Amino acid sequence: MDWDKLRIFHAVADAGSLTHAGEALHLSQSAVSRQIRALEESLGTTLFHRHARGLILTEQGELLFDATSSMNRRLETAAARIRDSEEEVFGELRVTTTTGFGTLWLAPRLGKLYDKYPDLKIDLMLEERVLDLPMREADVAIRMKEPSQADLIRRRLMNIRMCLYATPDYLDRAGRPAGVEDLSHHRLISQNPTTPQVAAGAALVESLLANDIRSTLTVNNYYGVLQGVVYNLGIGVLPDYLTEDFPTLERVLPGVESSEVPVFLAYPEELRHSKRVAAFRDFVMEEIIAYRKRRVDDAGQ
Repeated sequence: MDWDKLRIFHAVADAGSLTHAGEALHLSQSAVSRQIRALEESLGTTLFHRHARGLILTEQGELLFDATSSMNRRLETAAARIRDSEEEVFGELRVTTTTGFGTLWLAPRLGKLYDKYPDLKIDLMLEERVLDLPMREADVAIRMKEPSQADLIRRRLMNIRMCLYATPDYLDRAGRPAGVEDLSHHRLISQNPTTPQVAAGAALVESLLANDIRSTLTVNNYYGVLQGVVYNLGIGVLPDYLTEDFPTLERVLPGVESSEVPVFLAYPEELRHSKRVAAFRDFVMEEIIAYRKRRVDDAGQ
C-alpha cells in the first residue's frame, strides 16, 4: 500500500475536507482528490461519503483511519525520541490534567520550566476526561487517582483534600459559621456533585447540601468556584493546594474536609528515555517537594 496515499488519506479524514487537507499538505485540491480516488481504486472500496458540507468516512474509511491514526502516533513517538538530544530539551510536550489543577497550580509555575528550557513547546490539555496515554492522546498526565494501565510509569506527587474557604471580607459581612448547621445561612459555591470530578469532592458537597443550604452557586470546575469565592459570593469547596497562591483566603470550619485524594504523574513506558518528559517530571517533582516543605514550615510556625 502506498504510504504517500495513506498520508494524504489521513489528512483528508482528519480535516473532513479536500481543500483543508490540501492546504495542510501544500497540495492542490485536485491533486489530493486524485490520490484519494487512486487509493479507493486500489482497495476496491469507497472511503468517503461526499456531500455539500464536506466528507464523512464510510465504515471502510473508519477502519483505515483507525489504522493510519495508530501509525501516525507511532511515527510521532519515534520522531520525538529521535529529536530528543542527550543534552537539550526542545519540541512539543502534550500534558493533560484537570482544569482545576492545571489552572490553579500547574500553569502559574510553568514560567520556571520555560526559563530553563526556552525551546520547549507545551500543549496543556485541561479536561476532566482521562486521556489515553498508551494511545498517545497525551505524553504526560497528572491525575487525581492512580492510573490503572500497567504500561505506564507513575509517580505519586502528593495528597490533597477539598476544604471550605471564603474571603475575610465575606465572613466579616455574613458571619463565620461555628458548625455545619450554620452553612444554611450562607451561599455554598461548589462543583455540582453530578459533574465529572474526584469522588471525594463530590461526596463532601453532597454531605454539605444535606444541611438545607439556602443558596448555591455551582460551577463545572474549581477555577470558577475560586472566582466566586474571591468575589465574595459565598463559601466555596476548593482543593487545599491553592492556599499557598491565595493566602488571603480563610479556612472555614477546619474540621470539615474531604477524604484524601492522591495525585499521580504518569507517562507511557515508551517515553521513558524522552528528555522532554524527564525535564517536565523533574520540574514537577521539584515544585512538589518545595511546596511540601513550605507547608510543613507554615504548620510549624
